[in-house]
Amino acid sequence: MLLTSSLGYPRIGPNRELKWLLESYWKKKINENKLFEEISNIKKNNWIKQKKTGIDFVPSNDFSLYDHVLDMCLTLDVVPDRFKILKKKNKLDLYFAMARGYQNGKIDIKAMEMTKWFDTNYHYIVPEFKKNQKFKLNFSKIIDEFLEAKNFGIITRPVILGPLSFLYLGKAVSRNFNKFSLLNKLLPIYKQIFNLLKKFGASWVQIDEPILSLDLENNIKKKFVSTYKDIRKNSPKILLTTYFSSVFPNYNLIKKLNVDGHHFDLVNNSEKNLSTIIKNYPKNKFFSAGIINGRNIWKNNLAKSIETISKIKRKINKDKIIISSSCSLLHSPVDLKKEESINIKIKEWLSFADQKLKEITFLQKYFNSNL
Repeated sequence: MLLTSSLGYPRIGPNRELKWLLESYWKKKINENKLFEEISNIKKNNWIKQKKTGIDFVPSNDFSLYDHVLDMCLTLDVVPDRFKILKKKNKLDLYFAMARGYQNGKIDIKAMEMTKWFDTNYHYIVPEFKKNQKFKLNFSKIIDEFLEAKNFGIITRPVILGPLSFLYLGKAVSRNFNKFSLLNKLLPIYKQIFNLLKKFGASWVQIDEPILSLDLENNIKKKFVSTYKDIRKNSPKILLTTYFSSVFPNYNLIKKLNVDGHHFDLVNNSEKNLSTIIKNYPKNKFFSAGIINGRNIWKNNLAKSIETISKIKRKINKDKIIISSSCSLLHSPVDLKKEESINIKIKEWLSFADQKLKEITFLQKYFNSNL
C-alpha cells in the first residue's frame, strides 16, 4: 500500500489569523495566554484537516510564530550575547526581540540578520555562532507540539532542521573560527530531542537537510556520514528530506546515510535523474516521492504524476513508497475555496495547499485501488 505525507503546512491560518494575532500581541491588545490559545486552535485545525484529507504522515513543529530557523536558535540556546540582558524576560519576548530588535529607553538592541531561504520568497533569521558557543535544550517546542497533537488523537511526524543545515545557514561572529567545529557540541542536543520524542511515542521524525541540494565542499560532505550514524542511535525512524533542487551531485552520499527513508524533490529532478535514483535505491529504505509542487499555485498534471509513480513502483517496493509534495506547503496559499474574487476560468487552473493535499491522496487512492 502506498502511503502519503505532508512535509509542512501553511502557518498563517485560512483567514490570515496568525498575522492579526501577532499584530494584536505586539500592540498589547491581547496577552500571551490569548495568543497561545488562538494559535493552538490554528495548529489543531491544521493537523485535523490533513488527517481527514487522508495524509498518513502529518507533520508537527512545522508551525512557527515567526520563523522555524529562529525557533531552532531558541531551542538550542543559540542566543547572541547582546540579548543576554533580556534573558530574564519570558521566552516569547526574547524570541521576538531576536527577530525584530528591542528598544526600551536607553536600551537599543539590533535584530538578528534576515536573509532569503534558498531561492524562495521566504526569509529566515540567520543563526550567530561564536567560538565558545554552548548548546542546551532551552525550548521544548518540538516536544510540546508532538504531545499537543497526540492529545487530539494524532501521532505526528515531527519536523526539525538538520544539524548540518543549521550550522551551514548560520554565520560565525568570532574571528578565525569554523562554525562546523561546533558539530560535536551540537549533536548531543539533537540526540536528546530524538530520545524524548521516541519516549513519548513518535515513530518517525523528519529531518530537513536542504543543503544536500547544494554543491558542498568535501569536508562538509564527510561530516554527514558520521553525523547520521551518531544521531540514529535510539531515535525514531528518520526520513531525511532535501528539496528545491536536484539531489545531484550528492546522491551517492545520501544513499550512504544511516536513515530509514529519503525524500526527493521530483519536481526539480529531471527524468534522467529519477532513473539514476531508483536504479540502485536501497531496498530497505522508504522512498518519499515529492511529486506535487509545493511552491507554485498550479494544478498538478496528474497523468504525468501517475506515469512517474508507475516508473518508481517498478523499482521500489510499493509498501516503501510515500507520495508527497516536493517541499513544505508553507510556500503555498492555504485554500483556493477562500478566493472568491478570482476569475472562474483562472481558478480552474489553480491549486493551493488544501487542494495539493487532495492531489496527493488522489494519487494514493489511484494506485492502491489498482494494485
